[in-house]
Amino acid sequence: MRSARLVTVAHGTRTGPGNLVAGQVTSAAGRLLGVPAQASYVELCVPTFAEVMARAEEATVVVPLLLSTGYHVRHDLPAAAARSAAPVTMCPPLGPHPLLAEVMARRLLQARANPGDPVVMVAAGSRDRAAAADLDRAARLLERRWGGPVTVATVSGAGPRLPQAIAHARAGVDTGAAERLAVVPYLSAVGHFSREAAAQASACGVSRVAGVLGPHPLLVELVVRRYLAAVAAVDAAA
Repeated sequence: MRSARLVTVAHGTRTGPGNLVAGQVTSAAGRLLGVPAQASYVELCVPTFAEVMARAEEATVVVPLLLSTGYHVRHDLPAAAARSAAPVTMCPPLGPHPLLAEVMARRLLQARANPGDPVVMVAAGSRDRAAAADLDRAARLLERRWGGPVTVATVSGAGPRLPQAIAHARAGVDTGAAERLAVVPYLSAVGHFSREAAAQASACGVSRVAGVLGPHPLLVELVVRRYLAAVAAVDAAA
């Protein structure tokens, strides 16, 4: 498995620049690992993960560029991986993880947020209960890194919507802190969800809105770690 190729799989978006993130992260991780690397998508962009797996002729380590458990991780990806004629090792989603909390903290600083001030972390959302647990853990990791309260919001699926979460977060702090509240997307790339989150935050009077995770070097590091852990596990079991 030490020379297995790396395949990443992102959700995909109709926003072109958003789809570039997966390719940038994957290429950088492949260079660091010294292995062939291919980005793919669940939907809305090509190549799809199902197509890549159907054409697979060599051992593959799959790293989902997804931030929590959900239907895609539990159903779509395993079904597509089963189409491969060669061995496939599937890694867990990227999140939650302390490295992602670190990236969010840095994005908040870039948005002129003050460490310790209240933050609302907004995710795409899912109806999967496991996803909700993952989001809560991601928020707690950010809370520890940021040193201030973090409230979870979602754009879709289960969970409180962003205006509700912003109101709740403001109600729990003094007036000064409430005015300094910031919003950070728990999203890997720009697209529908990031635009919706920014619009809703602006409508609620929030001026400090951080950028998405993007192709940050720490995301690349996390992909590399996932790949190496998967290869080590397979080699140990051989």
